[in-house]
Amino acid sequence: MLQQKIESRRAVVGVVGLGYVGLPLAAAFVDAGFPVLGFDTDPTKIEQLARGEQYLHHLGEDMTRRMRDSRRFEATGEFGRLGEADAILICVPTPLGEFKEPDLSFIERSGEAIAKTLRRDQLVVLESTTYPGTTRDFLRPILERSGLACGQDFLLAFSPEREDPGRKDFDTRTIPKLVGGTCERSGAAAHALYAAAVQQAIRVSSAEVAESAKLLENIFRSINIALVNELKVILDGMHIDVWEVIEAAATKPFGFMRFTPGPGLGGHCIPIDPFYLTWVARRAGHATKFIELAGEINTRMPHYVVEKSMLALNSVGKAVRGSKLLVLGLAYKPDVDDVRESPAIELIELFEGLGAQVRYSDPHVAVPPRMREHDLGHHVSLELSAENLAGFDAVVVATDHRRFDWDLIARSAKLVVDTRNALASRMAGQPNYFKA
Repeated sequence: MLQQKIESRRAVVGVVGLGYVGLPLAAAFVDAGFPVLGFDTDPTKIEQLARGEQYLHHLGEDMTRRMRDSRRFEATGEFGRLGEADAILICVPTPLGEFKEPDLSFIERSGEAIAKTLRRDQLVVLESTTYPGTTRDFLRPILERSGLACGQDFLLAFSPEREDPGRKDFDTRTIPKLVGGTCERSGAAAHALYAAAVQQAIRVSSAEVAESAKLLENIFRSINIALVNELKVILDGMHIDVWEVIEAAATKPFGFMRFTPGPGLGGHCIPIDPFYLTWVARRAGHATKFIELAGEINTRMPHYVVEKSMLALNSVGKAVRGSKLLVLGLAYKPDVDDVRESPAIELIELFEGLGAQVRYSDPHVAVPPRMREHDLGHHVSLELSAENLAGFDAVVVATDHRRFDWDLIARSAKLVVDTRNALASRMAGQPNYFKA
């Protein structure tokens, strides 16, 4: 029955969580011809979607209008309607707790809401990044409180999200989709569903393989970023430019993959995913020294930037306390408005903790969004001008947005601390230019 509905595009797809993962996923199924119900606890998002307005601007302003005009999409905060969906895709946050332990509360609440209306032949797929075994050992028991049995009455699978906000060469439809079921029927159904909406759906043997693959992808990146971050600190002490070293190494056509240093890790995945594996590994009695070391190095980077900024200010006879600092970029990566886990936020908090007067400028983030662990409510983005730039004792480049007027910044800033090598071609060799 479910298979027939998928093949005929009559299967109603429910997407729980309409954020950076859920919204483009919902759009992919709408574009593929499926009726889609989007669920979110934020009434503002629901109202905006009903008007066809976009709140994730890197996805394009036409996406939500296209969804609205298709008449196949509806956003709602009424979770009692989950029973209307034939397939339910869970796209909720999986943050870390106070002691770097997994916080599965969003998955738990989603599972409890689904269990209230769970019916036979429904497919539930978890997309939120988590540790191996979460789908089978954590989510399944919650869903089975409904009295239905997984694999017999309802189906359950895991398909990791692979979103990369701002990327132009791949999107939700063209990024290959991994799918792993908790049983044969679940894996087959989930594969059929995604194969109808994306270019390539790749089925693996189990939910645990899919969960582990997602962690490997991001731990790979975390470790390599930590490597170049550590090299940056070491080579700086030897008066060697790490950026030139990376460019030189990248001329090798094989055996080398280019990673670049920065002020720390950002985004929802890379700063968080390694700790999911280290947590579950410790529970199983295994050490993850290599992964934890990478995490320590990357977590340390904002403090390194602050130290370099202090030295830069000291070179002109100023202390951090009382200095006026401008942080360029609040988003965690260029050309997006995504501030999740952004190292720029920690930089602002560290500088303010040392007594500096801090402002930020970001053409993509006019006002900081509400965040669970940070309060930047007193900040708004500053428009860049020669006069504004000259009013700061130092400018710290945290994010290299293309919309920044780099020539203006190079001409007008009194002192620049550059964590992204953004101004090297314009300011290299100048006494007021420091790399961090």
